[in-house]
Amino acid sequence: MARPTPSGNRQQGFTLLVLLFLIAGFGVALAALGTLWGVLAQRDKEAELLFVGDQYRRAIESYFLATPGKDKRYPPDLETLLRDPRFPATVRHLRRLYPDPFSGSLEWGLLREPRGGIIGIFSTAPGTPYKMVGFPVLYESFDGATEYRGWVFAAPVEQAPKLSGEPIFD
Repeated sequence: MARPTPSGNRQQGFTLLVLLFLIAGFGVALAALGTLWGVLAQRDKEAELLFVGDQYRRAIESYFLATPGKDKRYPPDLETLLRDPRFPATVRHLRRLYPDPFSGSLEWGLLREPRGGIIGIFSTAPGTPYKMVGFPVLYESFDGATEYRGWVFAAPVEQAPKLSGEPIFD
């Protein structure tokens, strides 16, 4: 009867050990790839939030500047930006209502003046932004914001009349 050689048993164990290390290595690589994808997805959403927020800011400013007469007003709600009822012809300050890139909802945090008009919007999504510096000049106040609520897209108030009272966050 033939006896198995000791070297034959060692080779089978070595192959199994190499296979286990390969599987563990693939698992670590996939975990790192998943983390990278998550970071890239969040950065894409941040870029989209900057675009969408700027669109709303521009629309609010356009509404304010288009107000006839000297008593300038801010829009009472976001839907008013789609079709301005103050004019007989259709005047649009915004093409469509954009959803919050993080929540997918049309619900935004609103910054209101004491008279009730909307002067800005912000995301109510939880989380810490990856982008902390390097914002355009108009949004330098976002530098160092620790949450997306700190990214408030407000119409410039240099041309606005002096408002009595503090802005109201909805």
